[in-house]
Amino acid sequence: MSIQQVNAFYELLISEPAIYDQYQNKCCSQGFFGSCHWDKSKIVRFAATHGYNFNENELDQVWFETESNYADDSLNLA
Repeated sequence: MSIQQVNAFYELLISEPAIYDQYQNKCCSQGFFGSCHWDKSKIVRFAATHGYNFNENELDQVWFETESNYADDSLNLA
């Protein structure tokens, strides 16, 4: 499943600082105050060069699913 590919790709980035540096240099445009603007199409292409196969929609799903899980957890503090 491609969502597993997205997760595996991010595991690679976490475990390999040199690859993360390449990822940041190729996929991030620096904004004001050092903020980073990520280009999803560049991320998908960069991941493909490392053998991972997913598309922008699957990347979005992982990004927003993770945010949703954090929001759900914060609402269930009882």
